[in-house]
Amino acid sequence: MAAAAPGALGAVQAGRARLLAACCARLGTGWRLSGSWAGRQVGPAAWTWGPAQRRGYSSEAKTEDELRVRHLEEENRGIVVLGINRAYGKNSLSKNLIKMLSKAVDALKSDKKVRTIIIRSEVPGIFCAGADLKERAKMHSSEVGPFVSKIRAVINDIANLPVPTIAAIDGLALGGGLELALACDIRVAASSAKMGLVETKLAIIPGGGGTQRLPRAIGMSLAKELIFSARVLDGQEAKAVGLISHVLEQNQEGDAAYRKALELAREFLPQGPVAMRVAKLAINQGMEVDLVTGLAIEEACYAQTIPTKDRLEGLLAFKEKRPPRYKGE
Repeated sequence: MAAAAPGALGAVQAGRARLLAACCARLGTGWRLSGSWAGRQVGPAAWTWGPAQRRGYSSEAKTEDELRVRHLEEENRGIVVLGINRAYGKNSLSKNLIKMLSKAVDALKSDKKVRTIIIRSEVPGIFCAGADLKERAKMHSSEVGPFVSKIRAVINDIANLPVPTIAAIDGLALGGGLELALACDIRVAASSAKMGLVETKLAIIPGGGGTQRLPRAIGMSLAKELIFSARVLDGQEAKAVGLISHVLEQNQEGDAAYRKALELAREFLPQGPVAMRVAKLAINQGMEVDLVTGLAIEEACYAQTIPTKDRLEGLLAFKEKRPPRYKGE
């Protein structure tokens, strides 16, 4: 037994090393783990920061039919809004919409100018009604699994975006629509919004991450109850169970949740960009492991902020009693 312990410990340490390296990789181009770190204490010397590739992206609104990408300007610079605009299909997740979401997310994840992403609907009363069942009915059974895998992959990509994401739910969010919202870091909704994982009514189960993310958001027992019953909650009920962070009375324009999301995004803008990214990474990865490994992840992430110019700027701004001017470096 005693002889086996070091080997077991080594395996755990090696596993933690692989996990921390994977965390580093998730930060995108430029972050890397140097040396032959193998589960030992992580300090600043273990992490290096290299030049990041930047992908150009227009600040003008994209006018494609089903998804509009807007990079906001002036005091909102750094906020990107993904507006789902598929009114004739109640914003349901069609093949084309999934393709467009995938393309947009792929561009955003490597754009260092992006600070916060808001996902909203541009169709009054609807966030996303889930899968496009009319399109699904025309699919051969052999096509369904691969397409659901594509939906799951895109939703996972949204969950793994390196910057804060906010779902502004101003209307119906059912099935895949709620799964899309669950992939965001923060959810805000109008009190009139309706939310639920209703797939069991169709003799299937949530396939876009709902069986995994809903229990993590509200607890396993209640998540089971909602999925088993296919129950739909309004905004107040969703807030009561912890599914959303904020609930608001809907306004005449029908965009109360979006306005709250924009308010939150503005709160995030002054903070250090590198710190925001590694804070999200530390929280997300730490929640999936034991506390000891989670603390090692936090230490590794903290170490990545130490050599940054932004950290020095923050200290200087504090000393000079002025707002910091962060550059994400």
